[in-house]
Amino acid sequence: MEERRGAKPSKVEDEEKWVYDSSLDHKGNVPLRAQTGVWKASLFIVAIEFSERLSYFGIATSLIIYLTKVMHDDLKVAAKSVNYWSGVTTLVPLFGGFIADAYLGRFNTVLASSIIYLLGLILLCMSWFVPSLRPCDTKSCHGPRKIHEVVFFLAIYLVSIGTGGHKPALESFGADQFDDDHTEERKQKMSYFNWWNFGLCCGLLLGVTLVVYVQDHVSWGVADIVLTAVMAVSLVIFIVGRTNYRYRKPTGSPLTPMLQVLVAAIAKRSLPHPSDPAQLYEIPKSEKVHGRLLCHTKNLKFLDKAAIISAQTLAEKPSPWRLATVTKVEEMKLVLNMIPIWLATLPFGMCVAQASTFFIKQGATMNRNIGNGFEIPPASIFSLAAIGMIISVTFYEKLLVPILRRTTGNERGINILQRIGIGMVFSIATMVAAALVEKKRLGAVESDPVKGSHSMSVLWLAPQFVIIGLGDGFTLVGLQEYFYDQVPDSMRSLGIAFYLSVIGAGNFLSSLLITVVDHITEKGGKSWFGKDLNSSRLDRFYWVLACIVAANLCVYVFLARRYSYKNVQKVAVVADCYEGELEKGGPMA
Repeated sequence: MEERRGAKPSKVEDEEKWVYDSSLDHKGNVPLRAQTGVWKASLFIVAIEFSERLSYFGIATSLIIYLTKVMHDDLKVAAKSVNYWSGVTTLVPLFGGFIADAYLGRFNTVLASSIIYLLGLILLCMSWFVPSLRPCDTKSCHGPRKIHEVVFFLAIYLVSIGTGGHKPALESFGADQFDDDHTEERKQKMSYFNWWNFGLCCGLLLGVTLVVYVQDHVSWGVADIVLTAVMAVSLVIFIVGRTNYRYRKPTGSPLTPMLQVLVAAIAKRSLPHPSDPAQLYEIPKSEKVHGRLLCHTKNLKFLDKAAIISAQTLAEKPSPWRLATVTKVEEMKLVLNMIPIWLATLPFGMCVAQASTFFIKQGATMNRNIGNGFEIPPASIFSLAAIGMIISVTFYEKLLVPILRRTTGNERGINILQRIGIGMVFSIATMVAAALVEKKRLGAVESDPVKGSHSMSVLWLAPQFVIIGLGDGFTLVGLQEYFYDQVPDSMRSLGIAFYLSVIGAGNFLSSLLITVVDHITEKGGKSWFGKDLNSSRLDRFYWVLACIVAANLCVYVFLARRYSYKNVQKVAVVADCYEGELEKGGPMA
């Protein structure tokens, strides 16, 4: 690091020039604030996210169409296959996030996973263009070759594995470009998640319009070539930006410190709690080398015993398996406190699963002609969800947050859990709108079996797509911010993976619910899930989902009102943390 000549700089001047948040520049030195991080670095990161979402939604939104038209699967089988693939795609990030935080680091994880992602896209191209791997020899066939099925599923699951490292590491790497201890950068970071999702939605829009149009009117193979080329270019752009980034060193397994806290708490379970929590063990700030210190909170008091200084620990050099710091104890509490919130958001994930399966299939049965004979591809209707999310994020960032900051005095405008809860209300409205539209569509089929629902415009689906998009602007962005901000600093890639796992587990639960409902209704006379939509009763299924989400919302509000937010020490004297045991952000009102 450079030395200054003349007068010794003040601490404020020094912190304005250098970034002291444990991050490093590409040479391994303390980063210069003016030359690294913030938006100039994040733009490179958003660029590769744009291309990844373009590819992902170009595949995901058309997958049920491909499986039913090219693979000739039944609706129920195709919906389950899509849910399984989506579930794996959003659960694998738990492993990718762990690897990024513990061993590889976020930049290297993004690089490796992007290469795997690219290999999956190349294999997808080969499954269409290599003669021996094509679906079949003739233009019309009743089922694909077995080799095509194997290669196709191998390709899309390679994309899943690539996403598993790409998503958690990339988003958290982008957020790492902002210093939490710098007032201006901290405010920019709060906007980062909103604009990250704005870029994400732009990629989504192109994926479900341009790419899907090419799939529908030109060729699935040509569309795959487009996705592969864009991903390759964005990977080059990401590498070019490496000198602008701020990096975090991997800190080893984040699970080990939590296990140490548990072992120490059990070993000292018989010791009494100290009357003053300030007597619990903590490393002085002057000795702190990596990360931030957390303040003590009153919940899960049993774990506090891990930080009790006993006669035995005083007599010898403290072992982390016998004595844990308050910060390590509080990090354990953070993870345990997240489990109920994670469970309470799963019904939202189940609602999101319907948009890329049954909603798309509904559009395929309706009149998609607009203007002078232009036919909208079925998956392109998903673009309305992206538009709804763009509107929601822009409205929230530019209009709502400034007003709420002045009203509540909260830097975020409203608490993170409040934002998530508002989005859940939109999820209920989505399922209600979907049920009503599907009931009308089935009525059209019954009144005119020849034309069926083709007499209805696909724009009848606009309300359910727009509403779910508006809700995503609250819940999805809120979940990203919550799982990044509230996990321990050493687990932030894993935190983004927790957010993705909500969607993944929601997909698996959606498949499970389909199986259960199918079994119950079949026993009652006729299954709600027939071979096609016209012989199914999706409207009733949507009403079931609406009731599940409404009941779950009550549980979520109960949990959110009692949630204790992460409380970072902001003063030099540790004891100041204990005055009033204040919660950062406060409970959900």
